Amino acid sequence: MSGHSKWNNIQGRKNAQDAKRGKIFQKLSREIYMAAKSGGPDPDSNPSLRLMLDKAKAANMPKDNIKRAIDKASGSEGADYEEITYEGYAPGGVAILVHTLTDNRNRTASEVRIAFTRNGGNLGETGSVNYMFDRKGYIIISREELDTDEDAMFEDVIDAGAEDLKTSEELFEIYTDSKDLPDVRASLEAKGYKLDTFELVMIPQNLVPVPEDKIEQFHHMIDALEDNDDVSEVFHAGDIADED
Repeated sequence: MSGHSKWNNIQGRKNAQDAKRGKIFQKLSREIYMAAKSGGPDPDSNPSLRLMLDKAKAANMPKDNIKRAIDKASGSEGADYEEITYEGYAPGGVAILVHTLTDNRNRTASEVRIAFTRNGGNLGETGSVNYMFDRKGYIIISREELDTDEDAMFEDVIDAGAEDLKTSEELFEIYTDSKDLPDVRASLEAKGYKLDTFELVMIPQNLVPVPEDKIEQFHHMIDALEDNDDVSEVFHAGDIADED
């Protein structure tokens, strides 16, 4: 996992994401709905829902929005959503996964295909690139005002049950087995750490450099997908020089 830094993408788009708070809440509502629909409305017995509620609270999502999403899943009202993953290649031959949550399969398929084809990408068959990624838990801890060196953090991270630690001047990035994320998170919080990000992600096994003449087109494609209301997550294996 060395060389991968999802934080670069998060940090580079932070201002834009802040401006789209309403859209973020909409996507979180759908994900809460799906988690409650598939595993029940009680977060104590539904780990997926518990994780989504924690994400919603971290995003300062209003409690009324959260309650409404759970209520919809518990009753018969509201749209019936389904999860669909699209796979393919972005400009430069970079593998890409697009996770969607939609109440209209045809609409979503059309819009995702347009985002690919208009920006030099190609959609693939199911399973064409998914095997190139691993599902992992991902945690970020900012080093600002944190009086902990790398050795101490490494000991705490391993003791918590995590798999890997990546450090930079600004932050610690922690990777876990997907099923261990809740326990690792709880252990680190019990040690007094404030977590900036905790989520399940798809980590590319290998990174592919994006050709310099394709970088702008690559960004346009990622932005077009992330701006789509039906798209919940976008993961890629691109190594982008201008983000280093």
